[in-house]
Amino acid sequence: MNSWFRQHRFALGDAFRHLFKTPGNFLLNVLVVSIALALPFAGLTLLENVRPVSEQLAVEPEISVFMQMDASRERATALAPEIRRIAQEAKHPVKLEFIPREKALNTLKDKTGLEDAIATLGSNPLPDAYVVKMTGFQNDGDAGKIKTITGKLQALNGVEYVQIDSAWVERLAALLQVMRLILLFLGATLGVVVVAVVFNTIRLQVMTQREEIEVSRLVGATDAFICRPFYYTGALLGLIAGAVALLAVAVALNPLNTAIADFARLYASEFRLMPLNTGTTLLMLAASAFLGLLGALLSVQRHLARLA
Repeated sequence: MNSWFRQHRFALGDAFRHLFKTPGNFLLNVLVVSIALALPFAGLTLLENVRPVSEQLAVEPEISVFMQMDASRERATALAPEIRRIAQEAKHPVKLEFIPREKALNTLKDKTGLEDAIATLGSNPLPDAYVVKMTGFQNDGDAGKIKTITGKLQALNGVEYVQIDSAWVERLAALLQVMRLILLFLGATLGVVVVAVVFNTIRLQVMTQREEIEVSRLVGATDAFICRPFYYTGALLGLIAGAVALLAVAVALNPLNTAIADFARLYASEFRLMPLNTGTTLLMLAASAFLGLLGALLSVQRHLARLA
């Protein structure tokens, strides 16, 4: 075990020694790899910040049933049992709330500050309405039930329009899923770029140390002993580039948060983008180091075979 640690310590020291011999080339390679990694890291940071917000949104469907403007109050209130019966066909708990047009108008005035504009209309432009709240919906089959219930409510005599108020939440969830797939494709594509950059870097290093490798073989060095410093070089390149990319994304959040704060303030929110948490950061650094190691592994195996 001591011998194994000693060999790896020597390989790591040798990797650092070769890096310091050509710091300019190493820094340039780090810059190229970090640029390739920064884009998926930035996308992941955005998704990680949006995900908690989307999870807090109410996903339970709410159906608003708007009565016709000429429907009497008696006709509107008489529809309550029929609306409840139709809603309960989904076999989920139902809460039914009747909203008189006068209450809806007062709420609109209080929340929008459009008292003067509404006053110019002369009469109340809002109809009586019902809000049907249901819980326990989880899958696509339940979504089909909601559409069926909406159609039956729309067919009731005296109903003008039926709206599913939580449909926008479903669209947001679908949009986030598309973003995840795009990020996955982008990460895979740029991961190939990282492997290619490290592959070429290690290839040049193997060619530069060709005579040293041949002498090492003459004195009995194994291929594992010869390859090990190159593996560490690739892993170090990926690790340092990943750290630079994460740092660049974290720094870029400051000006973005300044703009986001002004926008969020309009909606009485304090939303701001936060850097990735410690666990995710370590995972991204490990992934960066693995990509560097993979590029070095492919390069060394290919070019050492040619030198044999």
